[in-house]
Amino acid sequence: MFVNLPLSWIARDKRWFRLFIERRINPEFGMDTVAVQDLPESWHRETAAMLRAEGLACGVHLPFFDLHPGSFNDAILAASRETLRRAAALASLYAPHHMIGHVSWDGSQHGADAARWLERSAGTWEGVLAVSEARLCLENTHERSPEHLRRVVDALPVERAGICFDVGHWFSFAGGIARDDLDRWLDAFAPRLSHLHLHDNDGSGDQHLGLGAGRIPLAAFFEGLERRGVKPSATLEPHDEVAFEQSLAWMRARPEVMTLLG
Repeated sequence: MFVNLPLSWIARDKRWFRLFIERRINPEFGMDTVAVQDLPESWHRETAAMLRAEGLACGVHLPFFDLHPGSFNDAILAASRETLRRAAALASLYAPHHMIGHVSWDGSQHGADAARWLERSAGTWEGVLAVSEARLCLENTHERSPEHLRRVVDALPVERAGICFDVGHWFSFAGGIARDDLDRWLDAFAPRLSHLHLHDNDGSGDQHLGLGAGRIPLAAFFEGLERRGVKPSATLEPHDEVAFEQSLAWMRARPEVMTLLG
């Protein structure tokens, strides 16, 4: 089990890193814009060495702000690819269990030529895999349906890439609260499902509440994983300490859920 922690937070306040070490929490580091552009490689090497010395594992969430991995604009595509490759190279210093990426499909922009978008997106992620040995897990964000993400992952080697299912994004951004189509998403993702992002919301937005503090049908979600025989690894994604404690309490009260995770 991992818990999200932006690297820029550590650079700003070492208290966050100390908290994870003291509580023996495996971080999923957010390799955000600050971490890629402003923090030198030496800082990343030192942080990675401290993590190794503590015997903790980690994941790395690649940057996504302002990036378009399947862009039809050549200049934007080149900048996105350069940023993601640099981030993946820095991520490799941490020897991560996995890397997370966003495909950023937008039907209003890309729907007119989905095949071209798929080719460009797959090329971007192939470049990321070329500079890191970590498993790449591509995550649903604002996509309203699961198919385009699945097609990108299917274009990548099965031994190197999989899907990260963010159940909070499904419930809010994809309209899961109204569509009640969890089985559709699980059916689409299960054959390539590698990782989960776990948080809660009330359906009105991506609130990153603690598990059980929103309206996501978590029992049905985990039952769906069990029925399909998949055991992905997982990251808790609270955005504050209250949500973190709520999620931990929810998980501890349901030890059977932990048996469903890899």
